[in-house]
Amino acid sequence: MAQSEQEVFTAFDATNLIAPGATLTRVSNQFSFTEGPAVDAEGNVFFTDQPNDKIWRYGIDGTLSVFMEKSGRSNGMYFDPAGNLVTCADEKNEIWSISPQGKVTVLMTDHEGSRLNGPNDLWIDQKGNIYFTDPYYERDYWAHNGPQVTGEYLYFLPHGKPHPEKVDTDYVKPNGIIGTADGKQLYVADIDDDKTYRYTINSDASLKDRQLFVEQGSDGMTLDEQGNLYLTGGDGVTVYSPAGEKIAQIPIDEDWTGNICFAGTDRQTLFITASESIYTLKMQVAGQNKA
Repeated sequence: MAQSEQEVFTAFDATNLIAPGATLTRVSNQFSFTEGPAVDAEGNVFFTDQPNDKIWRYGIDGTLSVFMEKSGRSNGMYFDPAGNLVTCADEKNEIWSISPQGKVTVLMTDHEGSRLNGPNDLWIDQKGNIYFTDPYYERDYWAHNGPQVTGEYLYFLPHGKPHPEKVDTDYVKPNGIIGTADGKQLYVADIDDDKTYRYTINSDASLKDRQLFVEQGSDGMTLDEQGNLYLTGGDGVTVYSPAGEKIAQIPIDEDWTGNICFAGTDRQTLFITASESIYTLKMQVAGQNKA
C-alpha cells in the first residue's frame, strides 16, 4: 500500500535527530488502535491492531499486509534472538512466541498459579530472557472478571522457563519498557505515576540501581544509537538524552501515540503507532536495534 498522506508538522529538535526536510507521513489510518511495533532483522515492522485481534506487517518496500489474525489480542511485541516474534497476548494474559511461519508457542500462562493482569509490553535480551510489565487494563473481550494478582509489577521470565519472577513491585502502573543493545541498562515507565526509571542489568540478568530517569511516563518506548530515549503518549513523541535532558518533541495529530520503533534496512525510519494510524519519519540517527 502506498503512503496515503503527508502532514506538515513543527518539531522541537535540539540535536538534529530528524533528517533535513523530513515530513511526518501517515502511512494508513484504517485501524482501530495500533500498538506493539517490533522490527525484524531485515527492517520490516510488525504491529498490532488489538481491537481487531490482528498483527500487521509493514514491509521495507512500503507494503502493508496482515501477518496473523486471531493473535491472542497481542499488544506489546519484540523479536527474540532466534527471529521469533514474542507478544503480550492479553486475551488470556499470556506471553506467546510466534515463528516466522506463524506457529504459536505459549511461553507463559500464570504467576504461581494466578493469572496475571495482562502483560502489556516486553523487552528481550540477547540470551532470550524476557522483562515485561503487567498493568491492569480491563478488556471487554475477557471471559474472566477482575485481577487475580495483588498489584501491577515488573516481571522477569528466564529463557526457557514457564514461570515469571517479580523483580520490582514499586509501581502504580508499569507500561513501556526497553533495554539497551549492550544489555546493560533497562528503562521502565510508570505511566500512571508519570515517571520513567532506569536500572543497571547485572551479568546474571538481575536488576540493580533503580533510578528516576525523567518525570514523564510512557506507553511505548525505543532507543537510538546515541542512547536517546523516545517516549510516547498524549503529546506525541518526546526524546530525552542519556542524561535525561529533553532534546526533541515530535507532535502527532492523534488522540494517543501508543508506541514506537526504528525500522527500515538502515534502521533510520521512525515507525510510530498512534490511535487509528501508523506514521513514519526519516531520521539522521539509527535505532539501537540496527542489525
